[in-house]
Amino acid sequence: MTALQTRLEASEDAPRAAKRRRRPRVTPGSALVYFAAFALALLWLVPFLWALTTSFKPETEASLGQPIHWIPREWSLEGYRILFERGEHVTWMVNSTVVSTIVTALTLGMCVLAAYGFSRLDFPGKKVVYGVVLAGIMVPAEALIIPLFDVVSALRLVDTYWGLALPQTVAPVMIFILKRFFDAIPRDYEEAARIDGAGHLRVLRSVILPLSGPILAAVGIFTFIGSWNNFLWPLLVANDPSIMTLPVGLGVVARGYGLLYAQNMAAAVLGALPLLIVFLIFQKQIVKGVAGVGLK
Repeated sequence: MTALQTRLEASEDAPRAAKRRRRPRVTPGSALVYFAAFALALLWLVPFLWALTTSFKPETEASLGQPIHWIPREWSLEGYRILFERGEHVTWMVNSTVVSTIVTALTLGMCVLAAYGFSRLDFPGKKVVYGVVLAGIMVPAEALIIPLFDVVSALRLVDTYWGLALPQTVAPVMIFILKRFFDAIPRDYEEAARIDGAGHLRVLRSVILPLSGPILAAVGIFTFIGSWNNFLWPLLVANDPSIMTLPVGLGVVARGYGLLYAQNMAAAVLGALPLLIVFLIFQKQIVKGVAGVGLK
């Protein structure tokens, strides 16, 4: 009986010993990397915590310059209550959600098709066209604002969701990222599908896309975040407060009420909360996608 117990204990300790053997050795270089990552995380976290605690202060306490204290002396939801009573903040969040969703869906659709064409198809002038797409990465968005605004005005899309969304769907860098990922997918799967009579669209739908889940999630989340935080283009196109996105509403309309620190911080927290939730939910897909395409 004792021998049997000894064997059982040994079998239970074997996985633990294997885990201890697989534990990575901490080197000075890795320790420096961990310390730098911790410092950057802390650098991001400190302003967010300050905004969070300030949003729970009464306006009179939040407006005090000295002394500075992190923990509210009196916890209050006044800033959040006033925001929801006005209703503007909820409207801006809905507008940002709708516009960012449209931009993400259109960007993914167009970039996937373009990346598949550059990765799998051979056509005259392919290198030239791809070079033009890559050159678009170096063109700053500000340089295209005037011609884009002229086009949107001619199409009568000012103060509309489509006017806000369509110019943001051009993303050459996403085409480049997706193409690199598609290039790394073995062609054996594609050849097996072609033997069964599959065309390009079926190969894309049945072979390429199921293998590209992590990179599609990463590209979609980065596009959504970029559209959510975009300020300059929505500022020019959205003149009606009812169609403004959250960054524009906070930067233009909300400032008309004066320097209300607790309300401004509450609005900033509510504006950042959806992005934080999305990132926490899909962080594994983001890491897999970035690792799969070889980006740093």
